[in-house]
Amino acid sequence: MLRTMMTAKIHRATVTHADLHYVGSVTVDRDLLDAADILVGERVSIVDVTNGQRLDTYTIAGERGSGVLGINGAAAHLVDVGDVVILIAYGQMTTEEARALEPRVVHVDAGNRIHAVDADPTAPPAPGLERSPRAEPV
Repeated sequence: MLRTMMTAKIHRATVTHADLHYVGSVTVDRDLLDAADILVGERVSIVDVTNGQRLDTYTIAGERGSGVLGINGAAAHLVDVGDVVILIAYGQMTTEEARALEPRVVHVDAGNRIHAVDADPTAPPAPGLERSPRAEPV
């Protein structure tokens, strides 16, 4: 049996633009993709912390160091500029591989610059945020 596991996430990034008339996808600063080990064209889920929307799309690389995180195509109806989002990548693996998995969690600041990279998806990324009291640390 294969399990679908979170392999990477970019946590609490800020949407810099939304382009309804682009063909589709999410444009992400190449530095963020590299830090999270998310490939161009990889399927990701986007969770909008601001409004609760969730959607799936694929990544395209944005200019390195730009802080860009752009929502393209029909998804621009669901996510607005300035919204805080979480991008999550998943992979399928055996139970043995899943138990050994150390996901890449990239925490960013309000300008989408890397604040920290770790493997604990429950870790609070910055002052003012807390680990759920029900979450067991990884």
